Amino acid sequence: MKVVLLQDVKGLGKKGELVNASDGYSRNFLFPRKLAMEANSQAMSELKNRESAEKHRIETEIATAKDEAAKLEGKTVKITAKAGANGKLFGSVTGKDVADAVNKQFGFDIDKKKVQLEDIKAFGTYPAEIKLYNGISASIFVLVGE
Repeated sequence: MKVVLLQDVKGLGKKGELVNASDGYSRNFLFPRKLAMEANSQAMSELKNRESAEKHRIETEIATAKDEAAKLEGKTVKITAKAGANGKLFGSVTGKDVADAVNKQFGFDIDKKKVQLEDIKAFGTYPAEIKLYNGISASIFVLVGE
């Protein structure tokens, strides 16, 4: 019997997949526990709608990420920091500082975990990379000054 899984089932498949299961297993285990539903025309159309909605969502995220990467590419983010007499910073500039600065200066909401940069412990200009989506990133410069 063909069934559409409503949740992940160990040894059978993942949520949303169309799989073959024996009649007894389907009627006595999967259906009563709401783990699957019979693959009739309504279930198949719901599955196709879910798949197309997911595909559209991914395409939208990729387009947004590419647009943001094009706007951020090569930009310089200015960050002010306190330093001692010899130009060495008190602490360091982190990914959170860069993400906050990008948000304030350019209006993009960037997660601090997506910012990759070397340790910044002195004034100067440093390269950084912002990973916006899988395989899509933007290279920026971080200018640290007083």
